[in-house]
Amino acid sequence: MFRVTYNKVWSKLYLLLVYFLFLTMNNVRKVEWVLRISVAGEFVGHGVFALQGRKAWVEWFSIFGISDVGTATTFLWLVGLIDVLLAVLILMKPVRLALLWMAFWGFWTALMRPIAGDSIFEFVERWANWGAPLALLLLRGIPTSIGGWLPPKQSKAGDLPMQ
Repeated sequence: MFRVTYNKVWSKLYLLLVYFLFLTMNNVRKVEWVLRISVAGEFVGHGVFALQGRKAWVEWFSIFGISDVGTATTFLWLVGLIDVLLAVLILMKPVRLALLWMAFWGFWTALMRPIAGDSIFEFVERWANWGAPLALLLLRGIPTSIGGWLPPKQSKAGDLPMQ
């Protein structure tokens, strides 16, 4: 009984906090957060599947000459770990270089389906896998210098500069 009440109270407080934070944001900021959460969710989901060693995904490595199941499983586990870490990073700070990689990786993994012999519509269905990180990158702005792809350095006062 206490546990149910405790969870309900925290759930309501959390929803109330999200509601008030969302009310204080302008539309661009709201879109940015929707994209950040969406991109993170997609990469956490696929990352966990990779960490679990999905059989079909392990078999795709043979297309590129990696036929040893143990090696393919290890590579897939590393990919899954990177996906999950990138998801956490994007929630904390949408680093442009990470978003560029996520857009490329989403495009490539979506393209894997027709390369592996599936219908082209398996690729089409997954356009959001690369489109959402690309949209977030475009929203954040394409940098004009190499340094712009990396997170900004903190000032002496500890504040992040405006981007």
